[in-house]
Amino acid sequence: MADLAATLLACQNPDPNIRNAAEQALLTAEQNNLPQFMTALIQELGTEGRDINGRQLAGLHLKNLLAAKDSTIRATKVQTWRDMDPAGKVQIKASLLQILSSSEYTARHTAAQAAAEIAAIDLPESAWPELIPYLLKTVTDSGEDSLKTTALECLGFTSERLDSDEIDQATINLMLTAIVDGIRPDRSNDIRLAAAVALRHSLLFTRSNFDNKSERDMIMQTICEATQCTDQRVRSAAYECIVQIAFCYYEKLTDYMTTLAQLTFGAISGEQDEVAMQAVEFWSTLCEEEIDIMDETADLTEQGIPAQRVSSNYISAALEHLVPLLVKTLTKQDDDVDDDQNWNLAMAGATCIGLISNTVEDQIVDVIMPFVLQNIKNTEWRMREAATMAFSCILEGPSTDKIGQFVNQSIPVLIEALKDPHPMVKDTSAWTLGRICDLHVRCIPNEALPQLVQGLASVLMTESPSVSSKACFALHNLAAAFDAETGSSNALSPYVGKLLETLLAVTEREDWEESNLRFSAYEAVNMLIKNSAQDCKPILIQMLPLIIERLKATFSMTVLTNEEKEAKEGLQGLLCGVIQVTTQHLGSDVGPFANSIMENLLKVFESRNATAHGEAYLAIAALANELEGHFNIYMSHLHAYLMMGLRNAEAYQICSVAVGVVGDIARAIESQIQPFCNEIMTSLLENLQNPNLNRSVKPDVLSCIGDVALAINGAFEPYLQATLTMLLQASQTKAPDDDDDLIEYVNGLREGILEAYTGIIQGLKDGNKVDLLVPYTEHMMGFLEMLANDPNHDEAVLRTSIGCLG
Repeated sequence: MADLAATLLACQNPDPNIRNAAEQALLTAEQNNLPQFMTALIQELGTEGRDINGRQLAGLHLKNLLAAKDSTIRATKVQTWRDMDPAGKVQIKASLLQILSSSEYTARHTAAQAAAEIAAIDLPESAWPELIPYLLKTVTDSGEDSLKTTALECLGFTSERLDSDEIDQATINLMLTAIVDGIRPDRSNDIRLAAAVALRHSLLFTRSNFDNKSERDMIMQTICEATQCTDQRVRSAAYECIVQIAFCYYEKLTDYMTTLAQLTFGAISGEQDEVAMQAVEFWSTLCEEEIDIMDETADLTEQGIPAQRVSSNYISAALEHLVPLLVKTLTKQDDDVDDDQNWNLAMAGATCIGLISNTVEDQIVDVIMPFVLQNIKNTEWRMREAATMAFSCILEGPSTDKIGQFVNQSIPVLIEALKDPHPMVKDTSAWTLGRICDLHVRCIPNEALPQLVQGLASVLMTESPSVSSKACFALHNLAAAFDAETGSSNALSPYVGKLLETLLAVTEREDWEESNLRFSAYEAVNMLIKNSAQDCKPILIQMLPLIIERLKATFSMTVLTNEEKEAKEGLQGLLCGVIQVTTQHLGSDVGPFANSIMENLLKVFESRNATAHGEAYLAIAALANELEGHFNIYMSHLHAYLMMGLRNAEAYQICSVAVGVVGDIARAIESQIQPFCNEIMTSLLENLQNPNLNRSVKPDVLSCIGDVALAINGAFEPYLQATLTMLLQASQTKAPDDDDDLIEYVNGLREGILEAYTGIIQGLKDGNKVDLLVPYTEHMMGFLEMLANDPNHDEAVLRTSIGCLG
C-alpha cells in the first residue's frame, strides 16, 4: 500500500466515497497478505516523527484485526493469528515491546492496547513468555516513570481481556508483583493510577493469591494505602478495587471489615463525589452478595441440601452507622429533574438504600423512618425530596405488617406533594406513589382512592413529561391491582372513562418523546382496559373506533427522517397493542369492528416494521380467538402476511410471534385452515431444519404443528411422515447435567414435541386415521420412557407427557 497513513486517515473522512474506498483498500490488503499487512501497521505505529494520528490509527487497526465482540468472529480471528508464520509473529511482538518505550505517549498507549490483544491469545498458550517479565522489569527498574505507567497500562489491558482460568499461576504471580510494586506509596500518582486500574482487572484470576493470607494481607494493605493518596483519581481507582474484592472474595473480608468500614464511611461523608460513589458501591456490592447468599440458601434448603455459603451479615451489623451517611447523600441531588442520565452520588445512595432494604428487610424501617418523618415536610426542597426518596427506597424488602402503617399515612402527604413548588419533589412523589401501587396497594385506604386517582390524573397534562410519565406508571400499577373477573363492577369503574380519555390525550402531547411519556401512557391505558370491570364495556366500545382511526391516520404520516420513521413505527405498535387488549376484553362484542380492525392491521404489514408487525400479529391472534370460525373470511387476505412472518428467520422474535398466531388461528377456525396448510406446514418444517433460526423458536414451531394437526384431523396425513421424522430427530436432543440453560431449552423442546404428538394423535383419531400412527408407536413410547427416566425433566414436561400418554 503506497501510503498507509493516508489510507488510515481517509477512513475517518466524512465523504462516504473517500471513506468507503479507503476501507476497501485496507480490507484488500488484509485479505491479500495478512502478515505483511500487520507488519506494515506495526512499522507505521513505530516510526518516530510520523504523524501521530496516523500512527495511532495503525495501532488500533492492528488491535482490531484480532479483536471482536462476537465470540464466533473472534474465534476465527484468533485461529488466523495462530496459523500465521511464527517468525512473522515474533517480529510483530518484538516491535510492540520496542514501541512501549516510545517517546510519544499516544504511540506507547496504543501499542499497549495492541500488545494486550495479542497477549490475550498467546499467554494462555505460553506463546509469549517474554511479555510479562519485560513489563515487570520495566516497572521495577529505575527507568522513566512514563514507561512504567505504560507497562502497567499494558498489564491492565491484558488482565481485562483474559479469562480467570486461562493463565498459569506463575504468570499471575509475575503480573501481581509488577502491579503491587506500581501501586506503592512512593510511586508517582500516574503510576499508582495505572497500577490500581490493572489490579482491579487482575482480581478476577488471583484467587490462589487471595487464598494465601500473607499475600492477601499485602494486597489489602496496598489498596487501603492507595485510598489515602492525594490524587483523587488514585483514590477512586483504589475504591473500585475494594468493590471488586467484595464481589470476588466476599468470604475473605472478615479480617479487613473494620478498616474497610472506617475508610468507606469516611469517603461517603467527606470525599469528592466520584470517590464517595465508589465507597457507596462497596456497600451495594456487599448487599448483592448477601441477597444472593440468602436466595441460594433458601433454594438449597427447599431441596434439603446444606447451604454452601454463609452470610457474614455485614449490612445488618453496619446498619446504624451506614444508613445516616447514605441519607445525607440523598440531599446532593442534581438540580435538573430531567437529568436522569448522569449517575451521581444521590442516585448511588438511593440504590444502596434500596439494596439494604432488600437485605435486612424489616430492620431498615426503624432506622430510616425518623429521617423520613422529620424531613418530608421540611421547608428546604432538598430535604423534602431526600425524605421522599428514602421512603420510596425502603418500600421493597420490609413486610407489609412492618411498613404498612407508614404507607397508609403517606398517601395524603404524597398526593399533596404532587403540587410541590419544586419539580424534583413532584417527580419523586409521583414515583413513590407508583411504587406503593406496585408493592403495597392493599395498604391504600379505600377512602383515599378517589383522592389518589384525582391527584395522579391532575398532573398528566399539566406537569413535565417526567412527572406525567411517573403518574402513568402509578396508574398502571394501581389498575394492575384489580381483577376484571371479580364481578360486574369494581372500585376502579367510576374513574375508567375519564382516565382513558386523559391518558389518550397525554399520548398526543407535543413533548410525548420525553421521559418515555407516550409509551408509559399507552401502558397505563392497556392495564386499565385489561382490568376494567364489565360495567366499563360501553366505554371501551365507544373508545375502540378512536383507536382504529388513530391507527389509520399513521398510514398517511409524513416520514422524511429516521426519527419520524421510528416515531411512526412505534406509534403503530402501541396502537396495535391497545386493539389487542380491547379485543380480548370485549370478547364477542368486538364483532362489529372486526372488518375495520383487520383492514388496518393488514395495512401495517405493507411496510417493513418489525416492532409494529409483532404487535399486529398479536392483535390478529386476539381477534381470531374471539371470532373463532367467523375469522376464516380474512384468511385469503392474511395468508401472505402470515407466510412472511413464518419465513422471517432473521427477525426470529417476529417469526416466533407468527408461529404462535398460526396456532391460535388453527384453534379458532379449525378445519377451515386446511386450504392454507401446504405452505404453512412447509414453512414450519423448514424452520425446524434451519440451523440459522434462533433455537428459542423451535419449541413454538413444534407446538404449532400440534395445533394444525388437531385442527385438520385426517387431512394431516400428507404431512405425517415428514413431521414424525422431524419429531424423532428433535427427540434425540439432550443436555449435559451441568448446563442449566441447555437443560431449560431441551425441556421446552420436549414439551413442544409432546404437544405436537398429542395434537397429531387426537387429530388423526378424530379423522378416523389413527392407524397411520401404528408404525411410529414404538418410537413415541421409547421417547416417553426416556423422559420418565431423565432426572432433569421439569413439571411442564411431566404434565404434557401424561397428556400425550393419555
